[in-house]
Amino acid sequence: MIKSMTGFGRCENLQGDRKFTVEMKAVNHRYFDVSIKMPKKLSFFESAIRTLLKEYIQRGKVDVFVTYEDFAEENVSLKYNEKLAGEYLKYYRQIAQTYGLEDDTKASGIARCPEVLTMEEQTVDEKEIWAVLEKALRGASEQFVEARIREGESLKADLFDKLDGMLGDVDAIETRFPEIMKTYREKLTNKVKELLGDAQMEEGRIAAEVILFADKICTDEETVRLRSHIESMRTELEKGGSVGRKLDFIAQEMNREANTILSKANDLETSNLAINLKTEIEKVREQIQNIE
Repeated sequence: MIKSMTGFGRCENLQGDRKFTVEMKAVNHRYFDVSIKMPKKLSFFESAIRTLLKEYIQRGKVDVFVTYEDFAEENVSLKYNEKLAGEYLKYYRQIAQTYGLEDDTKASGIARCPEVLTMEEQTVDEKEIWAVLEKALRGASEQFVEARIREGESLKADLFDKLDGMLGDVDAIETRFPEIMKTYREKLTNKVKELLGDAQMEEGRIAAEVILFADKICTDEETVRLRSHIESMRTELEKGGSVGRKLDFIAQEMNREANTILSKANDLETSNLAINLKTEIEKVREQIQNIE
């Protein structure tokens, strides 16, 4: 199946007192580039998250947003620094004695001093947290991939339509070539008669001139290669997988053949067909940029 490089996925996972919400979105990119935004206290999971995402994504610029809520009442505790409190008390009394001030020190005043009382998070089990986070990540990733597949199938259908149109142009170019040669031969014969009057020019000489002209404008090789490239692109689209880069290479080769046809064109209709081919190939290349 074909996957687009754009997509969105979201999943919430609540287990016990822990809740993770994972959202992810992506846009086109030549390589796999992921940006993860999550609480700082979970940063040690970043490497594991990147490894997990590689199971689902090969290319694209992916933004991942992780939010974490812990509803446990015992997840933090109050820590009392008795030694530091004693230091504050000692110096408060020393200041009062030195400057003859009233010693109005109270316990509540000491408690408000920096670092005397601090909130401290309890040690958590990383394996337990990862189990909850992993489930949310996989849920979001699966939804994300499904969105990519849906859009990829639309891209595939559109590309098939464009390839059919290109085949029609190739058919028209090949059909047009004998008509061009017939017209050229007639014009050449008439011109010779006009210049030579009643004198006769050897048929072999006219045939030789026609052959030289044909050699200059013949696009058989280019149209054969174009057909081959179109068929190759169809095959890769049917095969599916991460084929975006390969399709882009095939499209470049298509464009090269169309340029050659246009440069050889000695006929307005052929020129227009070649220009239309180039236009359609460019549209194909733009769509391919969206394929993983």
